[in-house]
Amino acid sequence: MDARVELRHLRYFVAVAEEGSLTTAAERRLHIAQPSLSRQVRDLELEVGVPLLERRPRGVELTAAGRAFLDQARLTLLQAEAAGEAARRAARPGRESFILGFLTGLELDWLSAALDLLRADATERSVTIVSDASPALAGGLLRGAIDVAIMRRETPAPGLAFRTLGREPLAVVLPADHPLAAHSALSVADLSRHTFISPTKAAPALGRVIEDYFARSGVRLAPAYEAENLAMAMALVGSTGGVTLLPRYAQRLLPPELTWRPLAGETPSIEIALGFARANTSAATQRFVAELSDLARGEHLAARGLALESPDR
Repeated sequence: MDARVELRHLRYFVAVAEEGSLTTAAERRLHIAQPSLSRQVRDLELEVGVPLLERRPRGVELTAAGRAFLDQARLTLLQAEAAGEAARRAARPGRESFILGFLTGLELDWLSAALDLLRADATERSVTIVSDASPALAGGLLRGAIDVAIMRRETPAPGLAFRTLGREPLAVVLPADHPLAAHSALSVADLSRHTFISPTKAAPALGRVIEDYFARSGVRLAPAYEAENLAMAMALVGSTGGVTLLPRYAQRLLPPELTWRPLAGETPSIEIALGFARANTSAATQRFVAELSDLARGEHLAARGLALESPDR
């Protein structure tokens, strides 16, 4: 047994913890033999000195020690990737680069304004735009692969800082020929009588908002399906005849067979945030954060119907 904890041990452990299964992690994610993965995890537990996983008939569960170790393992892997990314950037010749991330779909509201700010900067640089789920953007920020991202406020997110850009209301997305489409606004009670599609599998921030809204409404609503992303949520709504809750920006992405209705009464909303790594002290990043935060307090939000909250500085 290798007496040292190596990065591969941490990658293997994180994969197993996130998949909840040694077999699934080995076959679908790591592409190694399951017995080899089991052996690597046992070696890690021996080196750490405590059990990290509890083996069960239908998978594995983290022990209390495993849950504590998981956060540190993720952070160590991100730090290693950040070091590699910093080295690659330093080795690239040519113009300075700026990598701007967007939660998929938010480009419609923010890309034009962001590019205007970057063009106004006298520094000559190449600008790269990336689009992904918010947790993936958070990982990119921590690794140094992304400079700034317009995203959700991921928690916990040690090493990241956020500035509030605004909030957007949630609305019901449903088939255009759905019986509920005849209503001008819908309640949670309306939704509870129909197939509910959860859009939160890869969107924990959205999941927290929806769960809190249901809890405050006093309605237990168990989703029949859980979507991996926005496109899958829409596809499931169309194919099952069900309903879902999505932020306002998704309304412009709906195919013709789907429509949306506002929620009656107190409407839940979700934050739009500007995220960046606390360790990122570059002048370009700090300038962009300040300028976009200032813009969010002015006409940009009003023009797009986004409710303003005071940015947290």
